[in-house]
Amino acid sequence: MGNKVFSSHHRPSPFTSGGLAAAASMDRWTGVVHVPLCRGGPPFRVAASLILSPAKTLAVPRANAILFTGDRVPGTGDPAIERLSDAAHIAGVLAGKLCGEINAWVVDSACFAGPFAVYRELVPSVNATGDPKGYDPTGFPAAAGVANIFAHGIAEQIQNKFLGCSAKDSAVNQQPAASLSSYCPPKTIILGFSKGGVVVNQLVTELSCWASETMKNLVDVSQSNPTHSTHNLLVPASTSDMLPSISEFHYVDVGLNCAGAYITDRAVIKKIGDYVLHTGQNLRFALHGTPRQWSDPKRSWVQKEKDIMLQLLRDEAQRCDGRLSISGKMYFEGRPCSLLMHFEILEAMDVS
Repeated sequence: MGNKVFSSHHRPSPFTSGGLAAAASMDRWTGVVHVPLCRGGPPFRVAASLILSPAKTLAVPRANAILFTGDRVPGTGDPAIERLSDAAHIAGVLAGKLCGEINAWVVDSACFAGPFAVYRELVPSVNATGDPKGYDPTGFPAAAGVANIFAHGIAEQIQNKFLGCSAKDSAVNQQPAASLSSYCPPKTIILGFSKGGVVVNQLVTELSCWASETMKNLVDVSQSNPTHSTHNLLVPASTSDMLPSISEFHYVDVGLNCAGAYITDRAVIKKIGDYVLHTGQNLRFALHGTPRQWSDPKRSWVQKEKDIMLQLLRDEAQRCDGRLSISGKMYFEGRPCSLLMHFEILEAMDVS
């Protein structure tokens, strides 16, 4: 049987614009940094594949693709699973799927309870094993945390330690002062693999709340603050930069041992639709899954939540003039459920 695909309002993705030739000709910096959210806090392990300018400074990307990983599965004895459990390898796989001037980032949880990823710094509602009790946007912890990770990771580690330059140096080489007034900040593409989906859900909830609050204040959320944007042209460096920069959400074989793998709150999704209508921006949701998550008879709620979210998104898409794009795809359909397919989706997923 082939892959099952269902979609609505397809539009070109930043993943595919720019051309393969351009991607192949670009030099990249690849490596791993460890970035705490606060002094003395647990560090996030962040693997990256970043485009470089001809001067070998970090180039200003058109988009940053950020993937959050899930639980650890040590000792499987399967080399494919071991390879696809490593953030540095995943960053290379993701970069290979990106065409054009796009950076790839892969983030491991800062804390683990045994094998369980616990994204408490980004999703405060999670319990001791990292399962969410709900998604509360108060304070926008995920948006602020992600912006902090990337702003500090670039400024304090990648540029200063490895490239011997500053954020200002990279920005000047790529973005002359005369054109800053017309500068378009990089888009942000969010991906969550397995347990990493809880961060995606938190960011969706925060975007819904932030957009609603901002629209009440009659501020045009489609316009960035150019004065602030010049402080870091490479990544969104604050909550107010991060949330409106998000152009895509990808759920990559997301599943939990409890409820909460997908957003099923109609009010949250409706506010997302209102946001798209108000700003005129495009927003994409893509759900990628395997039989291991979507056809598990012991966790039937995973498929049910996925179906509810897709239907809510489709309902909103009907009133968004094609600006809200939804797709869902089943991979490895017809194969017996296995842990291997859960990881192989990282190589197989179609992000176009």
